[in-house]
Amino acid sequence: MSYIQHKAEESLEDYLETILILSKRLSAVRSIDVATELDYSKPSVSVAVKNLRNREYITVSKEGYLSLTNEGRKIAESVYERHTLLTDWLVHLGVDPKTAANDACKMEHDITQESYEAMKKCILSILGRD
Repeated sequence: MSYIQHKAEESLEDYLETILILSKRLSAVRSIDVATELDYSKPSVSVAVKNLRNREYITVSKEGYLSLTNEGRKIAESVYERHTLLTDWLVHLGVDPKTAANDACKMEHDITQESYEAMKKCILSILGRD
């Protein structure tokens, strides 16, 4: 996968994760909510929503409400789990929470599933969540 393709995939994962997080806070999620949450322009979010819909990761109602499909939810939950676990681990190590969240966001996309599972097992043990 080229660098550009990798960054595009990373971006789509961030959008899916954001829709998941917003759906836990809001009764309905719209593109404007995503734009506000990520501090992105409305046109950028519109392009991303179109891509997510074309890949069948989300559906968009007539009213403009965004919903994750089963496949979209699976990806979003995986990214969110990685983000949360890595953030908690970095904070446990003494990293400032904001820095930890930013660093976890970078790490969550690049680590292989095999390495993540090994780290997860270790981190959960360290954090006393095993």
